[in-house]
Amino acid sequence: MIKTVCVSDVGHVRSVNEDSYWVESLEQGFTLGIVADGMGGHKAGDTASRLAVETISADLKKLPRATSTELRREAMRKAILHANEVVFRTASESVEYHNMGTTVEAILLDRREGIIGHIGDSRAYLFRQGGITQLTEDHTLVNELVKSRQISEEEASHHPRRNVITRALGTDAQVEVDLIHVALKEGDILLLCSDGLSSYVSKHQMAQTVGLSEVSLKDRADHLLQLALDAGGEDNITVALIEISEGTAGSSVKEWTT
Repeated sequence: MIKTVCVSDVGHVRSVNEDSYWVESLEQGFTLGIVADGMGGHKAGDTASRLAVETISADLKKLPRATSTELRREAMRKAILHANEVVFRTASESVEYHNMGTTVEAILLDRREGIIGHIGDSRAYLFRQGGITQLTEDHTLVNELVKSRQISEEEASHHPRRNVITRALGTDAQVEVDLIHVALKEGDILLLCSDGLSSYVSKHQMAQTVGLSEVSLKDRADHLLQLALDAGGEDNITVALIEISEGTAGSSVKEWTT
């Protein structure tokens, strides 16, 4: 069985929550999770993330049950590219929404096999047997500097331009989607989050919290969110947890927020 939960908070500084998310067990048996972190200011960022989540979820709900891994991979790519078209067109047609965009982190699960679609600096992590691994690569200026060895990872965490994104959904007519295949095992937990969590909560803290098996999945998500708030909460925070749990009734929760 697959258990899911998602929580979100505006944080201590922002007046609007520009994050949107969707977590649902689809009728054909898939599990879909999406986290999007909008940008562009009041209304614009909120609109961009909402449109992205609405478009991707609507497209993937139409995916037939009997599909191969390659077909699911292509469906994810097409759904995200469709969302890019929708957000870009909306931004082009209104001064109010000019230059808006969003990150997107989406996973489509078929039992223990998942396809992740990724643009921006929201992240997907895999928790397994006490350790946590980042599955996605940030599309940011500082990550490019780290990769080229111009700065260290420690310097990147405090760099004044660490929030500069090099790839986003909806800011350009064309965008490249990172697609990642993940094979899961019993007890694995996937963590999807906006950078309001990953910028303030360390991987060690994430692993410690997600690994609290005696605590409910909802309480673990709430605790991660609280850690980000306690560390400053200067950004919107969204946390989605997806647990592969055998022999336990699923508590899949359909949720929507902006």
